[in-house]
Amino acid sequence: MKNLTLKNIAKVCGGVYVGSPEKKEQEVQGIVTDSRKVEEGFLFVPIKGARVDAHDFIDGVMEKGALCTLTERGLGEKSFPYIKVNSSLQAVKDIAEFYLKQLSIPVVGITGSVGKTSTKEMIAAVLEEKYNVLKTKGNFNNELGVPLTVFGLRPDHEIAVLEMGISDFGEMHRLAKIARPDTCLITNIGLCHLELLKSRDGILKAKTEIFDFLESDGHVILNGDDDKLITVRDVKGIKPLFFGIDNHQGVWADEIESKGLKGISCRIHAGEENFKVLIPIPGRHMVYNALAGTAVGLTYGMNMEEIKKGIESLQSLSGRFHIIETGNRTIVDDCYNANPVSMKASLDVLQDALGRRVAILGDMGELGKEEVEMHREVGVYAAARDIDKIICVGELAGDMAEAARLAAPTKDIVYFAEKESLLEALPEMIRDGDTILVKASHFMEFEKVVETLKNFPCN
Repeated sequence: MKNLTLKNIAKVCGGVYVGSPEKKEQEVQGIVTDSRKVEEGFLFVPIKGARVDAHDFIDGVMEKGALCTLTERGLGEKSFPYIKVNSSLQAVKDIAEFYLKQLSIPVVGITGSVGKTSTKEMIAAVLEEKYNVLKTKGNFNNELGVPLTVFGLRPDHEIAVLEMGISDFGEMHRLAKIARPDTCLITNIGLCHLELLKSRDGILKAKTEIFDFLESDGHVILNGDDDKLITVRDVKGIKPLFFGIDNHQGVWADEIESKGLKGISCRIHAGEENFKVLIPIPGRHMVYNALAGTAVGLTYGMNMEEIKKGIESLQSLSGRFHIIETGNRTIVDDCYNANPVSMKASLDVLQDALGRRVAILGDMGELGKEEVEMHREVGVYAAARDIDKIICVGELAGDMAEAARLAAPTKDIVYFAEKESLLEALPEMIRDGDTILVKASHFMEFEKVVETLKNFPCN
């Protein structure tokens, strides 16, 4: 890894190197925090977790061939080199910031309340038509995940697409200090993390910390249909490039047509150019993702043909509107996360499915003091959709079910206080030909619901 000698690593993280002078000049071949992923020549970074302290694995990983380890503990005399630091987490951030500077690779930083991961996947799919891209895996988007993603960069990469997620003020500033994005893209300002950020204005303030390290020759790309983001008209002298459906400026779309679960088509416009495209994942929100991908592609010199090809090559991720055909049922696995905006978007798409439409909806987390009202709002919204059966699961989902019943007394609405009771009852409630949406916040562990649906026989 370029310039990541043990000497430089100790210097950038304020650590004390203990070991042979010869090894001090060696570059590490990789950096990991998972002891199971250590390979020969790697640097091991032990992190203290809630249940496990990875310092306990230091001797084992060094026996596997690691070049060096960081440590917050005093290790005394050892047969292997180590770097004593005050904080492994802070050290890993400092090392990542230094390493990224050595590579001089353009960085696209993506944040927003909803749709960060799906937007990241779309942007990467577009850029991959022209560039060798490194993108965030899964949602490694926090103060540990971003550095670990950065450590995956190699000199042959031409651009990095980094997802950046936060829940409190100051976090985005620290992430931006590591990533220093050349292009900052914000998807929207929604209702996530209200417990700490309090309001949409608070969320806007926290998310726009992504601009803190933006250089004067950088790029700002924003959702022009978002009432908060449209107020951002100048960032350090940089005029944002807006994208949207309702706001016809910058990059915009019309002729939007749902193709059911096969996707959604639209015509994308940018200046005097436009193209018709089929986005292979359903939902109106995917049009915004395609617009974001187009805006980034244009920023990095791509033509419309390349951008269109990239959009149409997009593949869904597990847990994020991932469509699974099993037997005579269709499962829409959208259980990675949930908030009122994404819940409503997924319910809208379910209406276009074939067969009987079933929505299995669980609790939404981190909504703050208005969480009950927001669950009731989703319940009323679900009741008004063309959906045949609504199954609500979880403590807060009880309010969702109650509101849905009041809004549509004749609709088939079922409530389970616990996921385990749902799992037992599922085989009796699901039929051949059903299309089933599974949607909840990640802490509900609705992956188990998806697995159960995949594995029991059809009726």
